[in-house]
Amino acid sequence: MIGWLIALISGALMSIQGVFNTEVTKQTSIWVANGWVQLTALLVCLIGWFVTGRPAVNGLWQMDQKYMLLGGVMGAGITWTVIQSMDKLGPAKAVMVIVVSQLFVAYLIEIFGIFGVEKVAFQWKKALGMALAVAGIILFKWE
Repeated sequence: MIGWLIALISGALMSIQGVFNTEVTKQTSIWVANGWVQLTALLVCLIGWFVTGRPAVNGLWQMDQKYMLLGGVMGAGITWTVIQSMDKLGPAKAVMVIVVSQLFVAYLIEIFGIFGVEKVAFQWKKALGMALAVAGIILFKWE
């Protein structure tokens, strides 16, 4: 149950953050807004690190798959694409497309067992659920 609650909070925070970042971009620039997001995230992470006992940072350099360290690079890309999509589509449409894209890619990762994720069997009902989500976007966009 806690996982559901955390996921709901995550979705809400992502939507609100996207709106905030888009507004900051309008008064500054995409890279200033993106940099501010990443800098403030770093500060919050440093505070969290100090509060939780400061586990060793050198574990990062001992990662078996070094490409897994590209999360921060992707974070900058995510911030940029969210700002751009919200500006061009509006918050509701942008978030719907973003969520369906996340769902589709996550399901492919599970089906093919990419990045060390445990492989799962393809299920038609999950594909149907994805198709219904896409239909929902089309219906939402339909004027």
